[in-house]
Amino acid sequence: MTLSERRGYFGIGIYEPKTTENVGTLMRSAHCFGADFTFVIGTRGLHRQASNTTRSHRHVPHYEYRDFAEFRRCLPIDRTLVAVETGGGLLAEFRHPERAVYLLGREDSGLPDDVLAACDSVVTVPTRYCLNVAVAGSIVLYARAVQE
Repeated sequence: MTLSERRGYFGIGIYEPKTTENVGTLMRSAHCFGADFTFVIGTRGLHRQASNTTRSHRHVPHYEYRDFAEFRRCLPIDRTLVAVETGGGLLAEFRHPERAVYLLGREDSGLPDDVLAACDSVVTVPTRYCLNVAVAGSIVLYARAVQE
């Protein structure tokens, strides 16, 4: 299936990202894999990063939310909020929803319990050690692409 034939939409973002490099790299991957939007929660201006070599924010809408409450108010209706975090179902066994919003946690502390509780699904990229957040997001995007 080509990107023009797919149904639904998906976006991906990071909760309280720690570094600009990770935001820029995830935005570039999201653009490459056909995401419909990207976002960050709890910080501003991180899309202006050198690792975002495609300047994806010119082609894919990028949103910045003050906090998780504002983010939740702005979520599309009839979507699935998918946390990417340790302790969830295995990515290889996950059926990606037609309308998904993927949420990755902060690099050093992940997603808080109250944010995890608000998510519809939790998926885990199984590794021996913790992955860089942009790398984990890129793997999730790839897994979605090959499943379509």
